[in-house]
Amino acid sequence: MAFYSKKRDFTIADTGIDRVEMVTLGGLNQSILIQAEDPTKPVLLFVHGGPCMPVPGVVSRGHDYAVATTTKELVKHFVVVFWDQRGAGKSFDQNIPAKSMRVEQFISDCLELIDVLRDRFQQEKVFLVGHSWGSIIGLTIASRYPEKLHAYVGISQILNWAENDSLCYEWVKSQAEKANDQKTLRKLESLGRPPYVKNPKQWTGFRQHLIKYKSMVYESETIKHPGLLGGFKLFIESPEYSLKDIFHTFYSSFNLTYTQELIEDFAEINLDTIKRINVPVSFMHGRKDFHVNGQPVDKFLYELDAPFGKEMVWYENSSHMFHPEEAKEIEKYIIELSKNPVS
Repeated sequence: MAFYSKKRDFTIADTGIDRVEMVTLGGLNQSILIQAEDPTKPVLLFVHGGPCMPVPGVVSRGHDYAVATTTKELVKHFVVVFWDQRGAGKSFDQNIPAKSMRVEQFISDCLELIDVLRDRFQQEKVFLVGHSWGSIIGLTIASRYPEKLHAYVGISQILNWAENDSLCYEWVKSQAEKANDQKTLRKLESLGRPPYVKNPKQWTGFRQHLIKYKSMVYESETIKHPGLLGGFKLFIESPEYSLKDIFHTFYSSFNLTYTQELIEDFAEINLDTIKRINVPVSFMHGRKDFHVNGQPVDKFLYELDAPFGKEMVWYENSSHMFHPEEAKEIEKYIIELSKNPVS
């Protein structure tokens, strides 16, 4: 039973698809949400961020706004698949081996899901979109397996996690200095500079300081945003999530996911070494995003050999959680991609 429910932002006709299913990926049952007005449309797989923060994911059923995109129009043009990754959201299971929470395992799970969807919907290729952490999975697959994709879209793309943490450290330190926030400055000094590989608490503790200075959400006197509370409400209001599911999402899953091995994996991520991608590639980034700095992405794309096309799009009123109006612009952009897929 859902903890709380409300009227959906939209519903899908009986002739379409609107259901949550379990698929076996990497030997584990994992949950996906499939939504489409027309089941013959191209398949779009969305890979959420975090890890362990499954939005967009199963929680997105019936919601239009989903942090990195809106979905009401998307389901008219695609078979949209949202996936709660291993250990996250509706895919949480206390028996998941902690040793399986590794970057390459997440990539393998995603690749397996792509093949499941290609087979099920009898389509040679899919569209792949990744947000934040999900963009590491997505860009890796785009570089290794372009033959399986129509196009790749990286939203808040991460390339080199250690470099990004260094940029974030300098930003939050400057913010604390401007505010004469001696408490935060002392904590930053005790944490030390990136990379953060001593223990998971060091890695996650640093991000608490970023969030304190609103690295995730941009607001001004004229720009209003649902904020972190708005993101949390997606779970509270989801007809798919029970109170137990919400507890697992914000507590149990977090503890399962962030292992010493995983944060050591993070420190080794260096997708900026990729020189060529053989599918159309687009990066969407909030101009006010200080959780994932977009400047290295701009430089990377400029130098990237992308024979099928490349583009960087900046959204002026967004940070890491996109402003709802600009999330709608991202949705429109993705829909345009479906009109000219690379064969």
